[in-house]
Amino acid sequence: MKNKNSFTSCLSQRQLLELDACTQCGECLKNCPVQDVTGNPNISPPEKIRMFKEFIKATDGLKPMLFGKGEIDRKLLEDFTRAVYECTICGACGRSCSVGIITERLWPMLRKEMVRRGLGPLGAQANIPGAIERTGNPYEKPPAERYLPWFPEGVKVAEKADIAYYAGCTGAYLAQPMVKGDVRVLSAIGEEFTMLPPEDEVCCGFPLFITGQHDMLKDLVIRLVNAYHAKGVKTLLCSCPCCVNIMVKDWPLFYGKELPFRIRHITQFVEDALKKGRLRFRKELHERIIYHDPCYLSRGVGIIAEPRYILSQIPGVQLLEFERHGLDSRCCGAGGAARKVFNENAIAMGRLTIDEAVAKKTDKLVLNCPACYEKVNEALQGHDKQITIVDLMELVAELI
Repeated sequence: MKNKNSFTSCLSQRQLLELDACTQCGECLKNCPVQDVTGNPNISPPEKIRMFKEFIKATDGLKPMLFGKGEIDRKLLEDFTRAVYECTICGACGRSCSVGIITERLWPMLRKEMVRRGLGPLGAQANIPGAIERTGNPYEKPPAERYLPWFPEGVKVAEKADIAYYAGCTGAYLAQPMVKGDVRVLSAIGEEFTMLPPEDEVCCGFPLFITGQHDMLKDLVIRLVNAYHAKGVKTLLCSCPCCVNIMVKDWPLFYGKELPFRIRHITQFVEDALKKGRLRFRKELHERIIYHDPCYLSRGVGIIAEPRYILSQIPGVQLLEFERHGLDSRCCGAGGAARKVFNENAIAMGRLTIDEAVAKKTDKLVLNCPACYEKVNEALQGHDKQITIVDLMELVAELI
C-alpha cells in the first residue's frame, strides 16, 4: 500500500520514470527563461527534480517502510514550492532535454502535489478558484462585461451554429484588441458563428490546472462542453494558446470521453479561409515585422506554420524571425501564472523579447497570445527601447 504521505500520488508512471531519467546534465539551463533573468541555480529544472527525488526517497520505498518515513525540513519544502511556482512552465527545458522529459506536463503535477500538502499555490494564485467560482473568470471581473467593452458593432452572432468562438478570460478583460480582432476577422470570413452568453462563457480551467488547483476543473469543463454541444457546435475556435492547450489535451480527460466537437486555433481557420479565397488582404504593409511564438501554441500544440502563412500573405511585408523561434521560442515571461507572484521576472523576460525585436530593426512586434500581449505591453512601459506591439488578428483585421 502506498504511503499516504507519499510524494508520488499526483504523478503518472511515465513521470516517475522521467524523474529517475534526469541525468543532471544541465543542458536545459541554456533555454530556461527564468535562468536568463535570475541566474539562480536553486530554481533550475535539474535542481527541482533533484529536490523532489529526495522527498520521494524520504517517504517511499523499502527504507521508509522498514524504518519509518524521514522528516523533511519545512524550509526545504517551502524552497521547493517557491522554485516550482517561479517557473513559467514554458516547456523549453523539456524541448532541450536529452532524455525526453516532458516538463510542460511534469511541473504542473509537482505543483498539484504541493497544493495537496497545503504549501501551494503562492500569493495571488491562491485567489484564482474563489474568483472563478464567484465571477467565472480568474480576474474577478464582472461577467456581464465580458464582451461589452470590445465587441465590434455590426457583427452578428448566431443563436446556434456549427462554429463557435471562445474569447477566453485574459483576452476579454486584459487583451481586448486581440479578441476584437478575432471577431472582426471571423465576421469578414462570412461563415456563421455562435458564442455563449457572457455569463456562461466561464474560464476554460487552465489557470486552475497550471497552478495545481484541480478541484473545480471537472465541473467547469462539463459546463462549457455541454453548453457548446447544446448550440450544435461542431468546431470550437479560440485564439488563446493556454485555452486551446487545455481544451485539446485535458478537456476530454475531465469530460470523461471524446469531445462532441473539435478544437481549432483561430490561425488554422484563418489560414484555410485565405487559401480558399474567403478572406483577402485589401491593404499593403511595407514594414519589417517579427512574430513571437507563444509557448503553449508552438511547443504546446504544434501551431507554428499557420501564423507565418497568414503574415506572409500580407502584401509588402517582410517577416523576420527571433533567434529562438518555433519549437525553440523563448518565453515572453507571462506563462505558468508565475507573473502573478514574480512580476519582476516577467517584466525582465518581456524586455528581452522587446530588445531582440528592436535590435533586428523591426517595425512591429507581432504577438499571438493574450497573456503575452498584456505582459509585454507592460514591459514596454518605461523601457529604454520602444517598439509597436500588435496582436496577429488585430493586425489582420486592419488589413482585410
